Amino acid sequence: MTTRRQFLRDAGTLTLGSLVLPQLANAGTLYPEATAYPIGIQLFTLFKSMNDDPKGTLEKVAAVGYQEVESAFNTRGGYYGYTAKEFKALVEGLGMKWRAHHAGGAPRRPRPADAAPAAGGAAPAGGRPPMDFSKMPPMLNLRDNYQQLVDQAAEGGLSYLVCSSTPVSTLAEIQQSVEVFQKTGEACKKANIAFAYHNHATEFDAVEGGKTPYELILSQTDKDLVKMELDLAWATKAGKDPVALFKEQPGRFPLWHIKDIKSDKQTITEVGNGIVDFKKAFSAAKTAGLKYIFVEQDMAADPIANITTSYTNLKKILA
Repeated sequence: MTTRRQFLRDAGTLTLGSLVLPQLANAGTLYPEATAYPIGIQLFTLFKSMNDDPKGTLEKVAAVGYQEVESAFNTRGGYYGYTAKEFKALVEGLGMKWRAHHAGGAPRRPRPADAAPAAGGAAPAGGRPPMDFSKMPPMLNLRDNYQQLVDQAAEGGLSYLVCSSTPVSTLAEIQQSVEVFQKTGEACKKANIAFAYHNHATEFDAVEGGKTPYELILSQTDKDLVKMELDLAWATKAGKDPVALFKEQPGRFPLWHIKDIKSDKQTITEVGNGIVDFKKAFSAAKTAGLKYIFVEQDMAADPIANITTSYTNLKKILA
């Protein structure tokens, strides 16, 4: 039998709950999309250490708290010296998921900085370690090897194959890249994975005719076959508002590079230590069609310390 005191107590609890629960629910919806994504890392951030000791480096990445990885160009060949299946097993054995891989859109153009350094030579300006590319295994690219790259991505159980960069300085280069993207997107669809293109700042520079490579790529490719991996720092450097980009092409941005840049718009820094408005971007995650996020800091000076700072700051941003 319910006493009057029990009735009043229970009624009070229900009343309090009716006041508090909506507030708790609203607190979760003020910033709903941001909390739904495990924090991933783009391994280019740890370029030298991944080439020197991929397993040991991944162990440190997992220890920081990262849950997903996106692999990148490396000097060991394949996936840091592993086959796709082997690399998947390595990543998953450390409690993480391998979600995406970066591949170049065209054969790599040699640059002066790529020459083998003299004995004891210092790293070139910008922090990139000296590398002797003459001893590196051949690099696959989408123009010449797209089917092989797609097959390997499928073998590794990836969700996305991503074009890391491609020539876009002329209309002819853009048109060739568009054709490569369409073919790769079709092959990815058949393999039950998806394809995306990663931007830098140069995609927002106008070419002949006044259009930008970014506009032309989006307008001349199938939105269901060619998605975008938006690099938030490069978009910010180019003076673009990510939210405006999402609204122009809703659902086409399933991948983001969580990268920050200082006010000089030249210096890449740890997430949260620059000017990128991450909270504003995440407020439009649903519009973007966001699925995966990857922290990146190009050629970080102290990679593990840098990615630890970025992870800690991003957790606060997403909280």
